[in-house]
Amino acid sequence: MNLLVVVLNHEEHLRTLLEKLPEIDVRGATVISSTGMGQLLAAADVPIFSTLSKLLSGASNRVQNYTVFSVIRTEETLENAIALVHEIAGDLKDVGSGILFVVPVARVEGLAAPLSAGSVKSTGEQHS
Repeated sequence: MNLLVVVLNHEEHLRTLLEKLPEIDVRGATVISSTGMGQLLAAADVPIFSTLSKLLSGASNRVQNYTVFSVIRTEETLENAIALVHEIAGDLKDVGSGILFVVPVARVEGLAAPLSAGSVKSTGEQHS
């Protein structure tokens, strides 16, 4: 299992991503509003930091980002989720488009059962 973390720099991509995740068997995600370093430095009203932050983040008038966390059970679903992020948010290599990273997960409790009921034991323990 892995934790997929996606920081979306464009609010219009959030709803589309969340609506399409269940279609690839991602049953849940947590979303938090977040602010990037460049945005905070620009808000300090220090001219050099403002210019530097715009160069680093590609930010102009954007106030916040959205960070999406989701525990993904299988490598196939993870790859599908990453492809979905690219489909919605575009090439994350473009400055200011967002960031995506994956962290291995050793243990999970309370994760929603997969859509295919065959992968849940009768004890309620969930396996990927």
